[in-house]
Parts: sequence; C-alpha cells; structure tokens
Amino acid sequence: MQKKIGKMSEKSVQAKGICKSYKSLFGSAKTVLEGISLDIDRGEIFGLLGPNGSGKTTLISIFSTLIYPEEGSLSILGLNARRDRGEIRKIINISTAKPNFPWSLTVRENLVHYSMLYGLYGLGLNRTVEDQIDAFELGEYRDVKFENLSTGLKQRLSLAKAMLNHPRLLFLDEPTTGLDPDMSAKTHDLIRRIHDEEGISVIMSTHYMPEAELLCDRIAFLRKGRVAALDTPQNLKNHLELGKRVKITYRGLANLDALRALEGVIAVRGKPGIVDGRVDIQANGQADIEVTKPAEGPVDRQLEILMDSNEDSLDRILKSFQDAKILDINIEEPDLEDVFLELAR
Repeated sequence: MQKKIGKMSEKSVQAKGICKSYKSLFGSAKTVLEGISLDIDRGEIFGLLGPNGSGKTTLISIFSTLIYPEEGSLSILGLNARRDRGEIRKIINISTAKPNFPWSLTVRENLVHYSMLYGLYGLGLNRTVEDQIDAFELGEYRDVKFENLSTGLKQRLSLAKAMLNHPRLLFLDEPTTGLDPDMSAKTHDLIRRIHDEEGISVIMSTHYMPEAELLCDRIAFLRKGRVAALDTPQNLKNHLELGKRVKITYRGLANLDALRALEGVIAVRGKPGIVDGRVDIQANGQADIEVTKPAEGPVDRQLEILMDSNEDSLDRILKSFQDAKILDINIEEPDLEDVFLELAR
C-alpha cells in the first residue's frame, strides 16, 4: 500500500527545538543551530535571513533531509523527517547557491540524467525535460556543456532541475548569489512564477534584503544560530519602531563618533562621495570615511543615517553637522536592510 503523503498537515515544515553543532579537527564543538522552532505554512514563500555564519545553510540542509539535527523534532509536509526520509525526498527539491552538475554534459543531458534519478523514463521523461527547457528558456543552450554556461545560466539550469519532480516544497539556498542585477531580477521572476503556477511552498535563504522583501511572505531572521525575529517584512519594520532613513549630502567635516553616539541614531552608513574617498562599512552598519588624498576642490560626502521614530532625533542629527555645509537632505521610509542592521547589532 502506498503511503499517504502528509495530507492532514497544513504546514510545509514543523520544527521544534532543532539543534546542530559541528566538531573541528581538534575535537572542539561549534554550535551552529540552537533551539530553532518554526512552523511554515503550505503555499508560503518563507525567507531565512541572517549574516554569514548565522546557520541559514545548515537549517536548509536539515529541512531538506541532507543532514540530521542532533536534537529536536521535524516534520516535512506532515511526514517525519527521520522515519519518512525517502518519501519526503520524492516531493521536495533544492537549488543551491553554487550549482554543480556534471561538467561534460549538456543542458539537456543533465536534465535527462536527473530525471532518471527521480524515477522518470520513456515519453514521460522526454516530455518533462522539454517542458523545463521551455519553462526556463534554455532552448538555445540545450546542447551547451555545463562548463561553458554563464553563472546565470547555471542558476537557471539548477532551478529547472529542481522542478523536474514537480516538488511540493522547493528549497532555494541563496539563489541569486553571484548574479548581476538583470539576471537577479529574471531569477526573481522565475521564483515567483514557479510559486504561483505550481502552487508550491518555497523556503529560501538569502542575505540580500531587497530580494527577501520582494519575494517573501514571512521572514525568520537568524542570529548566532537562534531565531532573533519572525514576521512579515512590513511587521518586522513596524515592530522595531524604526523611524526614517536620512540621507545627508554634505561638504566639509562631520564628527562621525559624535553622530553615532547621538540618542535616536540606530545605524550610520557612509559613501565616499564624488572623489578621493574610501569608506569602511563595519559589521554593525557603521561607517568610517577616510579621504585618501587631498582633492583639488571641495569633496562631497554622503551619509545614510537610520534613526528612531522620535521627532527630536532629526534635530540632533542636523546639529551634529554644524561644522559642515549640508547640500541635500533626503528622508525615506526604512527598508528590510535597515531591519537587518538593527537585528544584527
């Protein structure tokens, strides 16, 4: 009798108390995930965000049954992740940040190869392969070897491979890493189209804030192996009570240390301006600006300052520029990148 696949569950993932650590060559253990609990609804595009080393990829690997957690319980589409691992793998798939296919095989040959691994054969295999080639606009590259594909085309092939078995749950591990803006936008369109047309659940990790804000219904922000925040992008911005992002273009000198210390200032980011500058963005989002050589004329600089919702904060910020000439002030609503900076503090 064929096992019924998770029909009673309305969740694509139910995780409780997930823990994972790795041992080094010298025997010491490093905790990567500590007590992760998440309920992810079916049909969601769910984002995992966080700085490098926060545990995003490890959590994707656990959810996709590639590795086991040391502690905690996990069900995928209503199935037990340990007991029903084989059944789960029939109805999920994954596309990774750095696709690695047999280099000597062409696009079509690779798709045929993976279709056979998924148990397809005969006319059904050929029809599925051709459907994916058409869906992901790979027709003109069907006979091109993997080693000769651009980074963007490799990513597109990886997404096509991930849809061969028509998964109910698709995992995307940093799907636009290394892509230029145009190819990233096309990949976003593909992800949205896959979700809308196939009606599947998508769980994606990313460290690109605009990507998460564009695609994700909800986001879990990971920090040091724990869930630091969980909500919709808009609610995350509202709950943190972020005020405004103030862009100030100025000429002269500003006391950055004093600016950072001001009450109401959450983060400071800098741009070197027109010429002769260097900016070092620290992990907490602060900026150090250094003019690398004297300019022949005045040098314009720009700072982005994330402030709280207190109206007096803007007055304090502007007063800190009393020794500089302010050329332009632009006040904007905060975005998810501002949330990231605040949560990473």
